[in-house]
Amino acid sequence: MQKLFNLSRHKNIRRILRQQPIACEHILWGKIRNRQLGDLKFKRQFSIGRYIVDFYCAEAKLVIELDGATHGSDKEVRYDNLRQKFLESQGVIVKRYTNTDIKENLEGVLENILAAGGREVEYIPSPQPSPERERG
Repeated sequence: MQKLFNLSRHKNIRRILRQQPIACEHILWGKIRNRQLGDLKFKRQFSIGRYIVDFYCAEAKLVIELDGATHGSDKEVRYDNLRQKFLESQGVIVKRYTNTDIKENLEGVLENILAAGGREVEYIPSPQPSPERERG
């Protein structure tokens, strides 16, 4: 059986991608790293076959992809669909979120990731601002 996960030929590309994350990757990574979210262990820039995914949790077989502005063209949509079909053929669940999702609904994204990872939704959103701060 051919090895498909974290191929050594992708090591340098994965390293570069980890060193230069987009802002929304950095935000999400800060919330899911080190088993902070439902005790799920995620890895960044993980390769599956010829594709490198943004985040991967092996125990839940869960891929998280962040789609920025470049994912709107017909060509990109076709590529993303082919990529997703391949990943799903490997028994992996693929969850896609836009940069807007991360910026405007991070708590909802985290709850969705927990559910997709087979965890109870236990994420507690940040407390509301104090009335004093709102007045000030």
